[in-house]
Amino acid sequence: MVLFIGQLNAFLGSPFLDADIYFCRIGQESLMEENLANDEIEIELAPIAVQLAYVHHILGNTQEAFESYTNVIKRNLADESSLAVATNNIIALKGPKDVADGLRKLDKLIEKGDGPQTFQLARGLDLKLARKQREAIFVNRLLLLLHSNKMDQARELAFALPSMFPDSVMPPLLQAAVHVRENKANKAEEILGHFADKFPDESKVFLLARAQVAASAGHLQIAAESLLKISDIQHKPATVATIVSLKERVGDIEGADGVFDAAIQWWSNSMTEDNKLDIIMEEAASFKLRHGRKDEAARLYEELVKSRGSIGALVGLIQTTAHTNIEKAETYVKQLKPLPGLKAVDVGSLEKTSGAKHVENDSTASITEAFEAKSKEKVKKKRKRKPKYPKGFDPANPGPPPDPERWLPKRERSSFRPKRKDKRAAQIRGSQGAVSKEAATSVNPKSNQTTKGPSQNASAEQSKPSSKSRKKSKN
Repeated sequence: MVLFIGQLNAFLGSPFLDADIYFCRIGQESLMEENLANDEIEIELAPIAVQLAYVHHILGNTQEAFESYTNVIKRNLADESSLAVATNNIIALKGPKDVADGLRKLDKLIEKGDGPQTFQLARGLDLKLARKQREAIFVNRLLLLLHSNKMDQARELAFALPSMFPDSVMPPLLQAAVHVRENKANKAEEILGHFADKFPDESKVFLLARAQVAASAGHLQIAAESLLKISDIQHKPATVATIVSLKERVGDIEGADGVFDAAIQWWSNSMTEDNKLDIIMEEAASFKLRHGRKDEAARLYEELVKSRGSIGALVGLIQTTAHTNIEKAETYVKQLKPLPGLKAVDVGSLEKTSGAKHVENDSTASITEAFEAKSKEKVKKKRKRKPKYPKGFDPANPGPPPDPERWLPKRERSSFRPKRKDKRAAQIRGSQGAVSKEAATSVNPKSNQTTKGPSQNASAEQSKPSSKSRKKSKN
């Protein structure tokens, strides 16, 4: 049974039936009739479960898709191809949130090749998966390598992909992305331009990428040229505005003017309902007037006034013709409607002042006066409430006012007086436990005197030799 995405969307949104249960029930019933075991039935139904999870993914039901992918991977009963697709899709669903886990899972699916191909899928998945599925696995691995800043591996894989998928658009774009990450914008622009010429049917993708890379690198002329090569969008207002802005920054006023002229010609010949000719003409007239091309700007404004009759175009026409033909500008001024409420405006005095005064009519003045009178009557007097005092407080005799410095610390108050230090205290210097000589003498002067006497006597006795020693020396 094959359903298109629109049918599946209506089917999944049905309040009466869940598509997952419906399809799995049909498959389960048909397989149970063949007397298969439960594990074999789940293996057979695994591709359907993965496809339904992918449908949820495409339709934006990310939570249902994530649960279905996780269930298939955890049970590990599916075939190799279904597990590989579920693993790749759940990594794409997560995005750059868990790069390390995604790389670890994809590394199990990819291995180095022995033949001409540098990389190949493991466990024979090259033969089981379609080309788009294989390309998605390699592309996701390269994107994860770029997110994890593993530039060597990313460069190796990026230059191997064009030979593996020669008809695909993604390998050149990824090569350019690698060069941009390595600050090689010129190389990226060269690769994108080469593949734009090589694949003319897909040149729009390459040229848009080239314009973005060039504009980010400051190569504004290359960006403008890339956008001009895309024929199906160069007449759209957004593209015209971008190209004109790029050329104006470079200084190519002639080129920017030519872009406006080409867009005006295209929309003039277009028969679409949503015609943007008036928008393009108004912007072109403003551009021409800004760059001194007053005659062309006046012509465009005149066409706008005739076709649409807008006041903005008429004002622009007056401003433009005032530089070249004042009489013609005065005739256009007469087409402007007078502003209501302005009386007796003197142009000479208006030029000298900041602006004209707005004079109200008598009716409006009377209305405002009546409204002001009513508003004054309706204003009620505010009720004054008596203040609440603490218990025992007499407002007639409040007593002395509290100290205004009561909230400040004591050291910051004006009445604070620090304690004086005792200057008579001895200053002890030296190591801990040491005592100065003066302190020692002042503490016990008598002990010094008592100790001094015996020591002097002892020294005198030592100086006088004994009589016995003298006699021995004489003999």
